[in-house]
Amino acid sequence: MKPEKPSRNQLMGVWFRMLTTMLFIIGFFVQDTSAAGPLLVYTVNYPLKYFAERIGGEHVRVEFPAPSDVDPAYWNPDLGNISAFQKADMILLNGAGYAKWVAKVSLPRSKITDTSRQLRDRYITTKQVMTHSHGAAGKHAHEALAFTTWLDFELATRQAEAIALAMGRKRPELRDTFQSNYRKLATDLKGLDRDIEAIVSRNPATPLIVSHPVYDYFARRYDLNIVSVHWEPDQVPTDSQLHALKEILKQHPSKWMIWEGEPVRASVDKLKTLGVDSLVFDPCGNIPARGDFMTVMQRNVEDLRRVFPMAD
Repeated sequence: MKPEKPSRNQLMGVWFRMLTTMLFIIGFFVQDTSAAGPLLVYTVNYPLKYFAERIGGEHVRVEFPAPSDVDPAYWNPDLGNISAFQKADMILLNGAGYAKWVAKVSLPRSKITDTSRQLRDRYITTKQVMTHSHGAAGKHAHEALAFTTWLDFELATRQAEAIALAMGRKRPELRDTFQSNYRKLATDLKGLDRDIEAIVSRNPATPLIVSHPVYDYFARRYDLNIVSVHWEPDQVPTDSQLHALKEILKQHPSKWMIWEGEPVRASVDKLKTLGVDSLVFDPCGNIPARGDFMTVMQRNVEDLRRVFPMAD
């Protein structure tokens, strides 16, 4: 007796079950490969790149495409870079008006993490608007909202926390790893915070001149007595700048000017004639020539001890 041939419906049923099983298996492996691959993260400045790499470790690939010779706050990316941001898994913004190009292009909202969004009540509004040009970034203005939030290491810790939480949402299975790495980074940032508080507490009323209006959050956090001017490290001050500084020193007798980068020798010498020494406290907005964010900040902290020496 010949075996009964399966009906067309039975064959279709078998075929459908096989197809469903194959699609499930393919979907499982595709999903698994995606989850196992590193998150592609794009950032608008170097501190966020450093935080993301510390938190994400081997599970992320972090890109920060701004050239080394520009201030990332005023960099305008080309179409290729904008496209790369759009294709990333995560886009980390500094917030507080940093990287104004972001407001002019279309970026996927689901991929964006504004790391200072929860800190908006801590933003600083400055009293003056300065327009000037330097480096490849060209002419730009320092507007009413200060944006170097990470120079307050308490705020920097909160920004790092926002990154860890965002990564955890993207990769739930790695949430514990991201949180563990964040806690280690937070310990380092809080250590910097404590060190600066201890150093400044030796004489918090010490008058200081800062060469660039990027130290607002730094000054507020550590209660520094600062006056901002606008001297570029790679440019010799003009006679009018020197005259303006002399007038400031009459009311604010500082013995130190804090620079964002290494000043040219002629600037250092001119300041010395006024009884003012020079010190670099690098905000580290771009990738440093040597070391990383933490080593640059540790060097900044050690140099700051010269301004606030131990009492005899």
